[in-house]
Amino acid sequence: MQQLEALTREAQGLAMGRGPLTGDEAEVARQMQICNACRYCEGYCAVFPAMARRLEFGKTDIHYLANLCHNCGDCLHACQYGPDHEFKVNVPQAMAQVRLHTYTEFAWPRAFGGLYQRNGLAVALATAAGLALFLILSMVMAGTQMGQPLAGNFYAIFPHNVLAWMFGIVFAYAALALGIGVSRFWREESPGAATGEATAEAVHNALTLKYLDGGHGKGCNEESDAFTLARRRFHHFTFYGFMLCFAATSVATLYHYLFHWEAPYAFTSLPVILGSLGGLGLLIGPAGLLWLNLNRHPRHGDAAQKPMDRGFIALLLATSLTGFALLLWRDSGAMGLLLAVHLGIVMALFLTMPYGKFAHGIFRSAALLKWSIERRQPSRLRLGAD
Repeated sequence: MQQLEALTREAQGLAMGRGPLTGDEAEVARQMQICNACRYCEGYCAVFPAMARRLEFGKTDIHYLANLCHNCGDCLHACQYGPDHEFKVNVPQAMAQVRLHTYTEFAWPRAFGGLYQRNGLAVALATAAGLALFLILSMVMAGTQMGQPLAGNFYAIFPHNVLAWMFGIVFAYAALALGIGVSRFWREESPGAATGEATAEAVHNALTLKYLDGGHGKGCNEESDAFTLARRRFHHFTFYGFMLCFAATSVATLYHYLFHWEAPYAFTSLPVILGSLGGLGLLIGPAGLLWLNLNRHPRHGDAAQKPMDRGFIALLLATSLTGFALLLWRDSGAMGLLLAVHLGIVMALFLTMPYGKFAHGIFRSAALLKWSIERRQPSRLRLGAD
């Protein structure tokens, strides 16, 4: 126990970079000191070789390593100094707690950083506001046409330009807020210019979720010591489902403005096919992630962030379900109501995107690029660590 207290005091004294460490940051620094002495998990993921290039862990290092961590849980289940030992090492949980600080500290505008900590409430309010907005707008703009079959003509209720401006503004704001936040994160001890090789490696690692295989290809540890690739696969369904839906919207936009082909499009058209495939991905992926979240080992992750995780998952599921409902009943009298509900949920997704779980993909990708650059540089310690 004296060793543990000494390590804690040492970690709390390593206040480099952006000022004194918070309690969660000091805990990560303490655990990294222990891991740096052990090195058993060095081959598990990018966190440990990046750790081995450092002897001290300041604020900048801690936030970088925390976002490099994919919370796969392998190191926790392999650790001889785990929670039942007096050292109480739990890297996945400690890193998850710090990631919330990253999102909060680098949020733009800074005053909105607190939304990450109250994301469950923010999602509920944004969803309610989005639904109310589109329900009211639909009644005002459609007038007596509400409840009447409109042959799938969405624009009889919401003109195309109105939707384009509304969602364009919200999406641009979300992109700007996330872009400024991750730029601030990047400027913290930037590793230098990215080469083409480093960029290609980081993109590959991000798109394939390389570090959700535990570094050995077997996968994560979930509710037990058993390895599984389920988390990686459900993330893939979710991400690529989202990208297919984005592609469907992009193609439909080209159809409208470039070729002057207006919706509704046939079931065999490219926008509908891409959107349907994306919608399936956004049903399978989020449903699987929700099941894993509900059954995950209590020592994994940060329990305080579960409302944020589940709120984002719920919005993705609701987006997909209402999208399919709208597609199937677009020729019925329920189309106006279904359209308003679907658009309201999508608006809530966009509004909460900069201040919710979506941010983890952006910050993690930046950390992966930092690592790809750093690992190609000589070690500052000159101890042979890589």
